[in-house]
Amino acid sequence: MTDKISRSLDALGLLAIGLVLAVAFADQLLNHELPCPLCLLQRVGFVLDGFGLAMNLVFRPRASHYGLTILGAMAGGAVALRQILLHVVPGTGAYGAPFLGLHFYTWAAILFTLIVVGSAILLLFDARLDASPADPEPISTLARIALVLFALLAVGNALSTFLECGLGLCPDNPTEYEMLHQ
Repeated sequence: MTDKISRSLDALGLLAIGLVLAVAFADQLLNHELPCPLCLLQRVGFVLDGFGLAMNLVFRPRASHYGLTILGAMAGGAVALRQILLHVVPGTGAYGAPFLGLHFYTWAAILFTLIVVGSAILLLFDARLDASPADPEPISTLARIALVLFALLAVGNALSTFLECGLGLCPDNPTEYEMLHQ
């Protein structure tokens, strides 16, 4: 696989992660549904995934960057599965409204699984990761858009988490932005 194809796939992956964060953030703001602590941890998993892909775009694709992406997806997936198990018992209800028939935490588990599989495939078929380091190619326009979008969404989510939780523990079932109601 050429460096250009690999970096294009990384940019598309980063855009997809940005889309996931944007949809969750938009739901939070437009529907006034504050994310629970487990939801926030899943967002952290997506940010870690995006950070690994962003490092591939800025520097050069490396196995360690894909490793970070896989670790972020495994951590986020574990949190998503924990949340699924909390709500799978009949009569316990769910957290938040469904999106395209599934709750966000179910979608997160599916997406984290796809991220692990996709990263593993890129690791398997990318022989140039073993080659000696070369100068990175210039960052494409697609990659620049993905990087800026991801950075804005990561900072926006971090700021909203601070407004929701402050410097302490987040409430189990948040109803307001704690920092705005002090």
